[in-house]
Amino acid sequence: MANLAKKLSHYDARGRARMVDVSAKAATDRTATASAFVALSAAVLRALPKNPKGDALEVARLAGVLAAKRTSDLIPLCHPLPLTLVDVELVKRRGGIAITARAKTKAETGVEMEALVAASVAALTIYDMCKALDKGIEIREIFLLEKTGGKSGDYRRAKATAKQ
Repeated sequence: MANLAKKLSHYDARGRARMVDVSAKAATDRTATASAFVALSAAVLRALPKNPKGDALEVARLAGVLAAKRTSDLIPLCHPLPLTLVDVELVKRRGGIAITARAKTKAETGVEMEALVAASVAALTIYDMCKALDKGIEIREIFLLEKTGGKSGDYRRAKATAKQ
């Protein structure tokens, strides 16, 4: 377990889960962008504008923004962060909805989880808004596209999917 603790910062020397102490780190600008894809049938895509629950894409966008703000309430060892931006974009594509979520902060730790939670909850909200039409909706391809800032440096996913 000692080797694991050296590689994974959320474990102490005895292998117990812990919140990382970031108090010695400098607050720096950090961004993260994540994506998700909600696979919908052609019939569900056509029905979106007539959804009696309302504009599914706008509700999902707002749900993603709100979820990013609550990430530390959902992920046990995640630090609460002062988010300076959360932006969630939903675009109709052939076969479904492509979601891109971006988060930004000036803090001692990154916003990858906030972007991932925003994309995930936006996808789940589309499912909720459309499940009466099709229980076979699939949420796919949730992943980090890029992040900037922090000790580990910048990251950009080598290859995005064709749907993004």
